[in-house]
Amino acid sequence: MKTNFLMLHTITRIVAFIILSFSVFLFFAGHNNPGGGFIGGLMTASALLLLYVSFDLKTIKRVIPFNYSTMIAVGLLIAIATGLNSFLFGDPFLTQYFEYYDLPVLGETELTTALPFDLGIYLVVVGVALLTILTIAEDDA
Repeated sequence: MKTNFLMLHTITRIVAFIILSFSVFLFFAGHNNPGGGFIGGLMTASALLLLYVSFDLKTIKRVIPFNYSTMIAVGLLIAIATGLNSFLFGDPFLTQYFEYYDLPVLGETELTTALPFDLGIYLVVVGVALLTILTIAEDDA
């Protein structure tokens, strides 16, 4: 008997989109409000995990061909480079800098060094969570 998962796949796509959208919101709201790279990364990992559960591993790996080990390394490099950036100005490690700029479409916008640091944390959290879960899921022993 052939199974049909049309409703499951459709609902999963919609819910994953909502979760990914909320994770982007949490990522950008992070340095002034609750959220940031860690929570945004966990939300993204949960959305991708939902896709892995609903569809099979081979399908999602074909659609999302990320190497999570590389993602972890890139995230760590971004986070460490952001922290080392403060040494250029003679300040302690991970000193945060911010300035307000008047951007054409967005108006007055705060740009801060916390955002690249959060991006590094985001990539590390997504990579570690999915690499751990997928390694356990693929273990046949």
